[in-house]
Amino acid sequence: MRVFTLLLVSALAIACTPEQDATLEQKMTGQEKDTLELSHDYFSFANTDQFVTKHIQLNLTVDFELKELRGLAMLQMHRLDPAATDIILDTRDLHIQGIVVAGTEGNDLKASFEYAEQDPVLGQALKITLPDELAQQQDLLLTIHYKTDPGASALQWLPKELTAGGEYPFMFSQSQSIHARSWVPLQDTPSVRITYEATIHTPATLLAVMSADNDPLTQRSGEYHFNMPQPIPSYLLAIAVGNLYFEPIGENTGIYTEPEMMDASTFEFASTQQMLNTAASIYGPYQWGRYDLLILPPSFPFGGMENPRLSFITPSVLAGDQSLVSLIAHELAHSWSGNMVSNKTWRDIWLNEGITSYLDARLMEVLFGKDRADEERVLSYRELLQGLEEVSPAMQALAPLEHLDDPDESQGSLHYQKGQLFLQHMENIFEREVFDPFLAGYFKFFEFQSISSEQFLDYLDQNLLTKYPGKFSRLQAEEWLYKSGLPVDAPIPHSPTLEQAAQMAATWSNGELPVSEIPLQSWSPHATVHFINSLPIELSDTNLSELDNAFGFSQTRNAEIGRAWFIQVAARRHLPAYDAMQAHLQRYGRTRLILPVYRALAANGHDAGLARELFAAARTKYHPLTNTAIEYGLRTIE
Repeated sequence: MRVFTLLLVSALAIACTPEQDATLEQKMTGQEKDTLELSHDYFSFANTDQFVTKHIQLNLTVDFELKELRGLAMLQMHRLDPAATDIILDTRDLHIQGIVVAGTEGNDLKASFEYAEQDPVLGQALKITLPDELAQQQDLLLTIHYKTDPGASALQWLPKELTAGGEYPFMFSQSQSIHARSWVPLQDTPSVRITYEATIHTPATLLAVMSADNDPLTQRSGEYHFNMPQPIPSYLLAIAVGNLYFEPIGENTGIYTEPEMMDASTFEFASTQQMLNTAASIYGPYQWGRYDLLILPPSFPFGGMENPRLSFITPSVLAGDQSLVSLIAHELAHSWSGNMVSNKTWRDIWLNEGITSYLDARLMEVLFGKDRADEERVLSYRELLQGLEEVSPAMQALAPLEHLDDPDESQGSLHYQKGQLFLQHMENIFEREVFDPFLAGYFKFFEFQSISSEQFLDYLDQNLLTKYPGKFSRLQAEEWLYKSGLPVDAPIPHSPTLEQAAQMAATWSNGELPVSEIPLQSWSPHATVHFINSLPIELSDTNLSELDNAFGFSQTRNAEIGRAWFIQVAARRHLPAYDAMQAHLQRYGRTRLILPVYRALAANGHDAGLARELFAAARTKYHPLTNTAIEYGLRTIE
């Protein structure tokens, strides 16, 4: 269709042409090779080449009145460098009250510590000088007494008025990318995987859950114990406390949420057990015991967070028709790509998100049919093309050869869609009979490890490319990893239903079709989103009101339809829908649903001040990460 074709031309205009005489690695500059070979995570202060954490034990009290976690973290560490005497940990706004190290006789030895200068992105390095008596000791046990700051970037403390029930407060964490350091002093880098256990003290009326072995039969007591026996990176540390209850939805799946949202949640996510069984049949056994969902209040900043054993989920996907459950497929698929095989640094985040996006599309195809999966593939491709227009060329590579500025911002969501397309391209070439076993073998080979893009590339070369010569070369794979844009042979997904929706948008806007003959009620929500996105820019207020009156876009329960519609409302300055747009911005805290609306409003030439005014009115309902993203998004428009 016309809009789709223009986007495609734009993509091809920035596409790459592969060089044939040498690999891209051989052509890299010295600086680029330094980046490629960098073993240290430049988003962490931790001296992981000298000390590495093996296990963390937490004992924390949750204080809603003071908005703090306080207690201790015990870090079991292993010395890698015999000459090293200082341990450096990551922190952000933590209040350290004392540190002791277990002595050789079982006694506690006081350790001195100091903070480095505050960094606006990374927080503060915490330097711990070990007692001289432990100079030769290889295994160390540190006990750090501390409390968090009320403004901890990972934690949101919700008053009871902002919960579904309105009677009890709620607290939850969001540690990805580098926010675990704001509630635990640790080596906050995905290159270090840890096991952990925790004792959490709460008000007796509330339930605590973590990214660990939650027991569905746990009784409310005010003291809860957790254990995570599999090693995980720090960004998967997670905690939530609230008026939570549990309902099973499958053999080893279930829902935690406030009772007011339980019926809607169990209906919406009824296919979760089937998703888990399907994924395990293709990609290997599920290694985590239970897989439960925690449905959070609306302020949760993301669609979902793949915390192992307990995915944190936004209530914005409670559409009432199971149309948005691809998000559950995505978070579940992280149990293989991300949780079991993790990115080594944030430069390699595509190994998590790109591979997972490919997996969730496959799951949706099995569960809901190819037509629906293809609709979602097309929408993902459209977002990829938009991302290629907005993200700097250096950050368009899956594995950039320049340092990211901030792991939460630098690539947008491009690593999701481009990574998915990369794997789809290889599936098309090698076909599923070959590619599926390759992926299952990849997960098994690297299970419970953090790896780099280059390790993936080597494994790909040895276990797929060289076994089937002449189909796809290492040079072509490197083009996806290291170059901007898209290769000229990148696949373009198609969906007949979305093409029909785009054609309807053009035909209606040209006056060739009455609004009453648009069969939107028979379409999927994805086709409706594509219809809205395909509306030509010159539409009048009268046209937009006609659509809204006919289909009730401003009152939709589907958050993705609302997102698409209110972006159009803001960009076109459709004033009749501004009250509904403001309600949308107040209703949701998920960054994806509201940030582009704020940006479209600020960029329409008239409403930059209004965008800031609406943000000021709503920001107390948003998570700190969402507020930071909106502030950044509005600032870049000025």
